[in-house]
Amino acid sequence: MKVAIIGGSGKMGRWFASFLLKDGKEVVITGRNRERLLEARQQLGVEVAPDLSSAVKGADVVLISVPIDNFEEVVKQLQPQIHNEQLVLDITSIKVMPVTIMHKYLKNTLVLGVHPVFGPGAKDIINRNFVLTPTNGPETELAQKIKQYLETREARVTLMTPQEHDEMMAVILGLSHFIAIASADTLLSLGKLKQLKAISGSTYRFLLTLTESVISEDPGLYASIQMNLPKLTEIEELFRKNVTKWAGIIKSKDRQEFVARMSAIKEGMEKGDPDFGKAYEDMYKFLEKQ
Repeated sequence: MKVAIIGGSGKMGRWFASFLLKDGKEVVITGRNRERLLEARQQLGVEVAPDLSSAVKGADVVLISVPIDNFEEVVKQLQPQIHNEQLVLDITSIKVMPVTIMHKYLKNTLVLGVHPVFGPGAKDIINRNFVLTPTNGPETELAQKIKQYLETREARVTLMTPQEHDEMMAVILGLSHFIAIASADTLLSLGKLKQLKAISGSTYRFLLTLTESVISEDPGLYASIQMNLPKLTEIEELFRKNVTKWAGIIKSKDRQEFVARMSAIKEGMEKGDPDFGKAYEDMYKFLEKQ
């Protein structure tokens, strides 16, 4: 099987190129940045195509790994190059918009939205989450085949609609990134980052891990995620209201209200999640390895 990766010189494009090469697939990558493509060729030993047309020619699968803001432009360019027997997958973090665009321009081609819910720092796919978003019968059949392929390699795979995916990612990615960015901004404003880290415990170290993992990434990517996920502004507004509420309780030194509300939240989370408490155990184990 031959896989063409459009945007193959980017971090996730390189990750998939490396994974697929190790899995015995023939891989060719292309992208706008010639220098980065040559770096990828030297790093991975992967074939590099000079343009999109030559990359997809002869490929069984075309994997689109480009920034969300450039997605439609790339699919437009891809349209005249694709034939009906090829499969087209995208691996963006948002699904409604990319899937809609693929359906618009690639009407006679089987496409599928795929979201690897991890970053390019992942060493392998074992226990990594993938979300597949089929919208019809043929896409569902393809999704089941990919699900079997990934699960055989010990990945965890979930199927849902693009709409369901984006609603969940508004919390999983959108809210998490928002909290991390605002927390990093606050810590920077307070100063004394070195001193704080030197005497910190596990809770602060986890906060620092969260903030650094987001702030160290491409700001353009995170801006696109924040500004394209549906209902994210409503979720962030709810978060802001809760922050204001809790700040008010602390400012008024209302100990009784603090304890009552925190206890109610714990009870609610225990009812809503049978694995409540495990995340803290996993966090502690993770930090102990650092």
